[in-house]
Amino acid sequence: MTSNTAQQDAAVADKAILANSAYADGRHLAARQSIYRWQQPQYDLPGIVVEELADTSGTVLDIGCGNGKFVSRLHKERPDLQVVGMDISAGILADVEKPVLVADAQALPFADDSADAVLALHMLYHVSDIEATINELARVLRRGGVLIASTNSDTDKQELDRLWARAAGEILGIPEGPARVSLSSRFSLEKAPDFLKAAFKDIRVRELPGIIEVTDPAPIVAHLASYEAWADQCGVPFHETVSRAAEIVTATIEAEGSFKITCLGGILICRHPL
Repeated sequence: MTSNTAQQDAAVADKAILANSAYADGRHLAARQSIYRWQQPQYDLPGIVVEELADTSGTVLDIGCGNGKFVSRLHKERPDLQVVGMDISAGILADVEKPVLVADAQALPFADDSADAVLALHMLYHVSDIEATINELARVLRRGGVLIASTNSDTDKQELDRLWARAAGEILGIPEGPARVSLSSRFSLEKAPDFLKAAFKDIRVRELPGIIEVTDPAPIVAHLASYEAWADQCGVPFHETVSRAAEIVTATIEAEGSFKITCLGGILICRHPL
């Protein structure tokens, strides 16, 4: 995973970019999710969340629920729960199963001790003040409640980082181009426990390693293109770099039979808010 500049970090947490561009609808998020179809082993992330909520009853808040993948699964498999999806973008909530709310994770419209579980799945790196947001999530949890968070490792998809730097360099005519924007780096799997331990006594990490292997460049192109909302922070012509990356991947597949990407994500199960 690349290390962002301060400007890139600010853009990753920019509310206007998040609500009006990056997640104005579900298109870019779906492209990033879809690459995992080619991962081995496969992980059923909504199924893992359902499993971790086996002993939970009552109200579950999915903060930053995006296109509602987890909300939908919970409605289907745990109809006894009162599940509420929330996101900063009204557009991405259009097709999410109701009830949903447009809400800022840093100022939740819920009373203290009002939720039995809170989900913060691949979203805490998007808030400007991570510590304050975690405290806000803990505030709405009842005693004994559970927070389930997720993110990626600092080592996740490094092959795509190298691919982008090479393609960007070739577009700019320099040995190595600027690093691509990293979404997870502000709240990576390595950094997350230190953030969370300030508000939770018990933190358990489930690492989810895997290898993505593709024989068609399309999934990689779609993944890289899904960062278009942060194109201005890339320091290189965005679409030209994506096109050059596609050519590099195509050549690699022709020469080696596939393009491989090493993945490491994880889920953090946090209990007993302080």
